[in-house]
Amino acid sequence: MPRHYAIGNGTMLINLDRFTRIRDLYYPFVGQLNHVGGYPCRIGLWADGEFRWLNDDGWRWTSGYVPDSLVTRVTAEHDGLGLRLEINDGVHQRDNIYLKRIRVVDRSGRDRNVRLFFTQDFSINETEVGDTAAFYPHNRTVFHYKKNRYFMVNGSAGGNGIDQYAMGVKRFHLAEGTWRDAEDGHLMGNSIAQGSVDSTIGLRLRLPANGSETCHYWLSVGDTLEEANRLDRYVRDNEPGKLLDRVQIYWQRWSNKVERDYADLPDPVVAMFKQSLLIVRTQTDARGAIIAANDTDIMNYNRDHYSYMWPRDGALIAYAMSMAGYHETVVPFYLFCAEAISPEGYLHHKYNPDGTVGSSWHPFIADGEPQLPIQEDETALVLFSLWHMYQQSGNIELCQSLYGSLIRRAGKFMRDYIDPQLQLPKPSYDLWEERYGIYTFTASAVYGGLRAAADFCELFGDRDRSERYKDVADSVKAGILQHLWDEESGMFARGLVRQDGSWVKDMTPESSIYGIFEFGVLPADDPRVASTMRGLRERLTVRTDVGGIARYRNDYYFQRSLDTERIPGNPWIICTLWMAEWEIECARSMDDLAAPRKTLEWVTRHALETGLLSEQLDPFDGSPLSVAPLTWSHATFVLAVVKYVNKAKQFASRNG
Repeated sequence: MPRHYAIGNGTMLINLDRFTRIRDLYYPFVGQLNHVGGYPCRIGLWADGEFRWLNDDGWRWTSGYVPDSLVTRVTAEHDGLGLRLEINDGVHQRDNIYLKRIRVVDRSGRDRNVRLFFTQDFSINETEVGDTAAFYPHNRTVFHYKKNRYFMVNGSAGGNGIDQYAMGVKRFHLAEGTWRDAEDGHLMGNSIAQGSVDSTIGLRLRLPANGSETCHYWLSVGDTLEEANRLDRYVRDNEPGKLLDRVQIYWQRWSNKVERDYADLPDPVVAMFKQSLLIVRTQTDARGAIIAANDTDIMNYNRDHYSYMWPRDGALIAYAMSMAGYHETVVPFYLFCAEAISPEGYLHHKYNPDGTVGSSWHPFIADGEPQLPIQEDETALVLFSLWHMYQQSGNIELCQSLYGSLIRRAGKFMRDYIDPQLQLPKPSYDLWEERYGIYTFTASAVYGGLRAAADFCELFGDRDRSERYKDVADSVKAGILQHLWDEESGMFARGLVRQDGSWVKDMTPESSIYGIFEFGVLPADDPRVASTMRGLRERLTVRTDVGGIARYRNDYYFQRSLDTERIPGNPWIICTLWMAEWEIECARSMDDLAAPRKTLEWVTRHALETGLLSEQLDPFDGSPLSVAPLTWSHATFVLAVVKYVNKAKQFASRNG
């Protein structure tokens, strides 16, 4: 199931499901390591002799975040229990502390004894082997540890701390875990367990008739017991509820730090824009890695995940955040790339959050011939994005510091990695990581990257090198127009593929051809671009009630239908927004913005009820497919909104 909530601070990321149970906990990097791994950390409630887990039937849920923040706002009502729960969750913006508040409201009209139970199901360092869970009497907490990872749990209710606890074995032989011990409302009190273990704590409330009481639960994470203990003491000294309120205020200030006129965009779209900024922030590690997605359920389909930094995703996400005015958030990304880039000047397929090279399926040899296992767009787009960040922020010091280590090194690689006959980039894998050849998206990205390299050289007075990069960029543009434009169809090709020793055009309708205008090869209103985009809209629109734009014709990934005339592929959020970006670029009046505005509303409608965007949608019912949240989806929404309001501002200025 997709993750309904993401909360974090750049060194710790927690994903919650719709029942506000912890399902993923990443530390000390966003995306690495996951100390929960998808198993639910259960929450249960006992009242008047009856016990219910929050995921049991009978609860009615309303879901969401506090507006403009990374604090959840959730309610759960149970008629049988006569109780209403009002739940807030957040991660401290600076310290690695998870905070949860549950206000319990009586609906029965009588005094009640209520007990709340919280289970900790850790697999520290991504393995259940060798964990320890123990009760710590010095501050009456429960903590789990292994090596240099410590997780300390505490809580309070009615002025008291942890009332009950139990440690035990989980998922080994017949032992399910201590969560089963909670179902009679009483924990056995075992104080330590080692191996594959979990723990459960209980809090006790005295609930007055028609009244309410509040309990707090918190988790402090550190590299030593002393650090976890210090953070626990910080929560107790400052009161957990007040800390959570301060977390909310911080994120509300952050998401509104740039004053913006949203023109005629409806309130739900504006709220989605701010939520997208916040979600991107949760997926961005403080040391620079911008992670694609951190939904571990994807491992059920392929024993790998999306918790990597693809330089392409990262560059386009950084580009969107800079355009939105959040430059400082993405500065570490460029420093990360400068450290990661190879001596030859290219970036690898993907990276782990700590900067090491990630897993890959790109071979070093094919058909007996060696090849570079890269996607060249990933190198090019980092420079393209960095130049736009400089234009928006004026951060010349950062760019100067990266001039030798990143800009010139990547520029030289792109300059040299050219097929001399075609005047196009040599073959590499496409942006979808599926096929090897020379693709319009990649060639357009290389053009944008070379132009950025030339502009940086000019900025720093390196004019001879600037001219060399400009010349190569111009030749790449000429190669695109000569070899990738197809006069007969009136469209740009997806790319060139090798057949029987010759390069032939692949005319598969492909949404990523939008790069031809996005990266500056041609303006959006060029007749060839317009003809291509109209053709793609015709061939890639999903003709169901869901709508949207597919990646390409007959897209196999999570494919739901073989009726490619009606459903060329599942609708992707980013691909649908690329079409809206083209419409925005071509708009000549506010009336022309009606179509892209409808697309922004469409994306907003197809978010989860908590505002999280998936990678793609089921073409029949619009439900999320693949991972959620996908950082690229949120960033592309941010970019489309920024482009929309900028274009509306131009019209207002012209008419004023």
